[in-house]
Amino acid sequence: MSDSSRALELAERACRATEGDEADALVQAQRSGFARFADSVVHQPTLIVDESVTVRVAREGRVGCASTNRTDDEGLAEAARRAAAIADRAPSDPGFPGLQPPIEAPAVDGFDEETSTEGPSDQAERAWSAIEATGDLGLYGYYTSGVTELGVASTTGLSVSQTMTDATVLALAASESCSGYAEATSWKAGEIDPARVAHEAAEKAARTTGAHDLEPGTYRAVLEPYAFAELLWYFAYSSLGALALLEGRSFLSGRIGEKLFHPAFSLYDDGGDPRGLPKAFDFEGVPKQRVAIVESGVANDVVWDRRTAAQAGRESTGHALAPPAQSFGPVPFNLSVPGGTAGVDELAELVGDGIYVTRLHYVNLVDPREGLITGMTRDGTFRIEGGRVTEPLANLRFTTSFPALAASLLGLGRDVTLVNGSDFYGDRYPFGSLVPAVATEAFTVVGTGSGPGL
Repeated sequence: MSDSSRALELAERACRATEGDEADALVQAQRSGFARFADSVVHQPTLIVDESVTVRVAREGRVGCASTNRTDDEGLAEAARRAAAIADRAPSDPGFPGLQPPIEAPAVDGFDEETSTEGPSDQAERAWSAIEATGDLGLYGYYTSGVTELGVASTTGLSVSQTMTDATVLALAASESCSGYAEATSWKAGEIDPARVAHEAAEKAARTTGAHDLEPGTYRAVLEPYAFAELLWYFAYSSLGALALLEGRSFLSGRIGEKLFHPAFSLYDDGGDPRGLPKAFDFEGVPKQRVAIVESGVANDVVWDRRTAAQAGRESTGHALAPPAQSFGPVPFNLSVPGGTAGVDELAELVGDGIYVTRLHYVNLVDPREGLITGMTRDGTFRIEGGRVTEPLANLRFTTSFPALAASLLGLGRDVTLVNGSDFYGDRYPFGSLVPAVATEAFTVVGTGSGPGL
């Protein structure tokens, strides 16, 4: 963090442009690049340099906000005028908790100088190292890295900023008849080996030729971190925020304090964890707290922002979204599940007979209140027989309950992986989940789709 950051300077200028109104300003600034590749050719290189400013004005209980990426004095003044005009026309908002008072944000990791200086040629070289490691298969995916600044200031005297870096490589090795997937994410680009990731994807793809169908049913399964993190994120987005809890839409509504999951399953949201993509504060400038959501199978809490906390007589845990998106309620962006004691082979032994799932796609919520999620497996689905991963399977349609899956665990992997959660559209805000591979008794397959491959 730096009090002299560009993002904070813009946020403070935007507050001054409101000319005496009660207001705050959020600035998201980024410099990032992509080296995309398809069929083992680097293409569509992109470089993004952008600054976006959101000004929020409060007038006698009415609130308005406006966003701009014009950062000259006139651009900021125009955004402030639009926010004030919207506030004047808005109905009174009795749930608005006011602006965050001054507070010191905690010191966290998350910035790496080497990563912050990577340019298009560096990113292209990293992409090419992945391509060279793939062999005869075509490689699809990208290497991306960037530096992001957040700054929040308000007329109450709040003034916080953070500079963070992130890098991700995504590799899909494929032909017409086979496909395999791998990825890696870190806030230090030097900790990522694109060649190793691509080699993992190619090895997985080579094992998927000649895939077989599978009858629908509920199976024992090993889920790699990629698959488990995807299910966890959809469950978290729908059930682990305070607004869904208070409105009765969350799986945890009316169930806080109950033992809902396997005793080996614990779940935290911890913005300060250096193994993840650390965050010091949320989009309102509130410091992030470590939240014990589930401990030893018992549902303890959800994450809170200032609005929901005020409604329930709680304190914010630092999980607010940006003002234009706050109708969704607070969201946990730094999820982590502690690992267990098993290696991947041992997880397969615990399953005995079942399936092995690398990753998922086309995922969607079916019933948030019951934690039901649907989607497809992809790029590495196999049968497990006698405790060993054996023949490849076609892509499987599933509709499964995350709570049931987490209540029926057979084991957790000892290694914990940071899985990227960002789709890199819009403002760059790197986040991900720290999760192990898991073995479960309850993964429900409802149909079979196409085989692996392009």
